[in-house]
Amino acid sequence: MSDQHKGTHWLVSLAAFVIILAGLKAASQIVVPLMLSIFIAIICAPMMATLRRHRVPTWLSILLVVGLILIGISSIALLVGSAIDNFSAQLPSYKLRFAEEVAGAVSAINGLGFHISYDQVKGYIDPSALMQMVVNTLSGLGSALTNLVLVVMTVVFILFEAVELPRKLALALDDAAQSLVGFQSFIKSVNRYLVIKTTVSVLTGVCITLWLWVLGVDFPILWGVSAFLLNFVPNIGSIIAAVPVVMLAFVQLGALSSGLTALGFLIVNLVVGNFIEPRYMGRGLGLSTLVVFLSLLLWGWVFGPVGMLLSIPLTIIVKLALEANPKTHWLAIMIDSHPEEDKA
Repeated sequence: MSDQHKGTHWLVSLAAFVIILAGLKAASQIVVPLMLSIFIAIICAPMMATLRRHRVPTWLSILLVVGLILIGISSIALLVGSAIDNFSAQLPSYKLRFAEEVAGAVSAINGLGFHISYDQVKGYIDPSALMQMVVNTLSGLGSALTNLVLVVMTVVFILFEAVELPRKLALALDDAAQSLVGFQSFIKSVNRYLVIKTTVSVLTGVCITLWLWVLGVDFPILWGVSAFLLNFVPNIGSIIAAVPVVMLAFVQLGALSSGLTALGFLIVNLVVGNFIEPRYMGRGLGLSTLVVFLSLLLWGWVFGPVGMLLSIPLTIIVKLALEANPKTHWLAIMIDSHPEEDKA
């Protein structure tokens, strides 16, 4: 292929990518529930496969799995929804108390001979902004799950289709055996990533909730759910989840409890990020820090708060798809965080 044809090919590909993004953004009200349904179905697929291996009928397996989904989502929605309402109502008082604490800290520092203006510090530090951002993100996810009937029905149809999909592919594709092996390998990789990541994120959320409950920080379930969701975002997700809670602990309980809160987040994320997750997932699904940040911006712009939460799983799926195609494998290497380890 000549250089001119290569340039034209890249321009056409870039234009198609921009058009696809614009279409996804315009149809976000439909696409976001569909994405949530697909992710839920992928996570539940191993459970359904286990039931079917024990000779449980397909319809009963799906009924049991969907029932579990409804119980889990409804319970979390009720607990988090109530916590969000209460937290939003108390946010002005938290902001006022934080300003009083900062004023006391500034006075103490000035007493040591330094000269710091309280108005300048107040202008730079706005704890309510970050707290409100976390609440808005959780509220955005809740609004996406508002049409729960649509999400659950879509999950049911996806699970039914997953049972028949291998047979349909075998009939539809010319080179059925090789194509089916490649497709199953891709689906298995995506499924393994989502199941392990979800399990590890649940563990993170539970540990954070218990630690905050022991310390007496307000709304431990709310912050545990945010830690669970933001654990899908590597590198910066744990920081985003920890900062508002540390601020709240500082306002509510003082500097010691704030430090213990930060220590709890640090220990949980060090253990999960450096020992548990690499052991079961490996490092082959890592993304570079720049790709993580750009993914947050891109998917957040396209799909809003839900897009930010699903940005890394979406990018991981794109990476797996790029790896499956020899022509695009180089792109997968470019966005990887440890390409030398993958090659080894």
